[in-house]
Amino acid sequence: MVETSEARLKRMRMRSWRRGTKEMDLILGPWADETLAALDEATLTLYDALLEENDQDLYLWVSGALPCPEVYAELLATIAHFARSRHLNVRA
Repeated sequence: MVETSEARLKRMRMRSWRRGTKEMDLILGPWADETLAALDEATLTLYDALLEENDQDLYLWVSGALPCPEVYAELLATIAHFARSRHLNVRA
């Protein structure tokens, strides 16, 4: 059975919010809610692959503590910027 676009986005949003760590839930969940529907197919496919990565690695990559694989560099930079700006807006 082929996954519909709507089902894919729903699955990806759910996986963004239900990670293995609360930190990654709070980074990926809001980003997914805000942006998934507007992403092009290539970026959705890349994000889907990113969701398969280990949370401990993802957190180190998105926080800048470790360099991330080149394939994810631009996407993770976008996610990190979103998370930082969201956090700053909450504190303002």
